[in-house]
Amino acid sequence: MEFEVRKTDDEWREQLTDQQYRVTRERGTERAFTGKYWDESADGTYACVCCGQRLFGADAKYDSGSGWPSFREPLDGKAVAERKGRGVFDRRTEVVCSRCGAHLGHVFDDGPEPTGLRYCINSAALDLEKRGE
Repeated sequence: MEFEVRKTDDEWREQLTDQQYRVTRERGTERAFTGKYWDESADGTYACVCCGQRLFGADAKYDSGSGWPSFREPLDGKAVAERKGRGVFDRRTEVVCSRCGAHLGHVFDDGPEPTGLRYCINSAALDLEKRGE
């Protein structure tokens, strides 16, 4: 998969915190109920922490009980890309930023209507642009 924004590992490490780098560049996951946005209710837009692309609207966020920010759908179908699990035991679908390839989290088919999807996203991969700020 080709991405518009490409940087070296050193450039990413300089830009991101250790946690952001581990999650977005090394496909890590933060612990449930520990991320900055898992219980955030402010209105606004969630953007990729790596490249600033707008990914999810706060109006699509809901409390899934999972401990991670969960969304019914991205702002735009082209904002995120999906990759099927690569391992024998990994049946999850990974969600990445379509602009820079940052690992965001995973999407599951157990979400609420109307989409039936749950985009389970790491807070460390997001920046919240609060409406009015």
